[in-house]
Amino acid sequence: MARRKQTIFVQLASYRDPELLPTLKDMLSKAKRSNNLVISLAWQHSPEDEWDNIDEYKDDPRFKIIDIPHTDSKGACWARHLLQQQYDGEMYTLQIDSHHRFVKDWDDKLIKQYNELKKLGYKKPMITGYIPSYEPSNDPQGRVNVPWKMDFDRFSPDGNVHFLPASIDDFASRDVPVPARFYSAHFNFTSGDFVKEVPHDPEYYFHGEEISIAVRAFTWGYDLFHPIEIYMWHYYTRKDGKRQWDDDPQWGDKNNNSHLKNRKLFGMDGEVYDPEEFGIYGFGPERTLDEYERYAGISFSRRAVQQHTLNKGYAPNPVFETEEEYLNSFATMFKHCIDIGFDQVPHDDYNVWAVAFEDENGNELYRDDANADEIRVMKSDPDGYCKVWRSFETAVRPYKWVVWPHSEKEGWVNRMEGLLY
Repeated sequence: MARRKQTIFVQLASYRDPELLPTLKDMLSKAKRSNNLVISLAWQHSPEDEWDNIDEYKDDPRFKIIDIPHTDSKGACWARHLLQQQYDGEMYTLQIDSHHRFVKDWDDKLIKQYNELKKLGYKKPMITGYIPSYEPSNDPQGRVNVPWKMDFDRFSPDGNVHFLPASIDDFASRDVPVPARFYSAHFNFTSGDFVKEVPHDPEYYFHGEEISIAVRAFTWGYDLFHPIEIYMWHYYTRKDGKRQWDDDPQWGDKNNNSHLKNRKLFGMDGEVYDPEEFGIYGFGPERTLDEYERYAGISFSRRAVQQHTLNKGYAPNPVFETEEEYLNSFATMFKHCIDIGFDQVPHDDYNVWAVAFEDENGNELYRDDANADEIRVMKSDPDGYCKVWRSFETAVRPYKWVVWPHSEKEGWVNRMEGLLY
């Protein structure tokens, strides 16, 4: 495939997003060489959304539009897989969401940073991360102007790794981007080869996408970096936008299947990775999963994480003299949010909720009750349900959670429990 110099293959999946048109306009107007952009757009739309009209781009030679009625959509990774089928040898690729704002000459600046990393000896640099936020209702005043990184947050019960954004506090004193453990699906810039080497698995739904691609990219020899310069902003809260799962009654099953495939990929909970099963969606030939785990300070099979990672230290993680020291450096952390609907806790006089986690035999592994102040905060959550967050170290994977509220008038009421898949 002939290399098309200085061209950027932009992968952009949109689902009923009011921010799509503003994003396209800003992206094109702020690019230094907009004619070098090849925009692969998965346009998942509904006739109900009269504002979602892209007629002005349908004859634009820079656009490759996949027209998808929203009822035909199968999720984010499926849409991103379709986008990648339109790759035609562009030199670079950029994956973003449909709700962004851009700095002037963002394209030129990204190419320059990429090539500077190449000069430093990184054969396959990848610039990715959770980028700073903007709010459409208060733009540009509401833009965050400090670059962000991605920190480890937790293993969820289904085996996925979750992340949290955090400021790169020393960005002004750094000459090169921050070595990264993780990949962001809403901002990733690298060589166009990435589209072919680490393609999106259409059988993934949503959760598991970012950690699986981070590790697969690493095993293909990509070096991940979080930028210390701002190239664009991302709209996180999306209060006025639809998600695909809002319209898809089967999304839960799809997401559960995705979780299972992710556990197989990483050999979690007794699952075994089979290269033939994963094919082109498996690990690459340049590095191993073990090398990633040592670099990032994460053990998938043990659902464990090193203190250096928990402390938000930069990668790579410290090297230990012996294997025993390495294995002992991990803490087996469990962090989980129990969601309780307001209708499940109707009383207004709760003074305590018993909150416990048990193993498969009903043995209590951890208990940390919610007091009246925490209950009051949870019952006023603007999202419309109570979020009972708990985290603890455990060598045994919890099997079940229990929440048992106590009312001053009624005593112990409606004991609730749920399995942790």
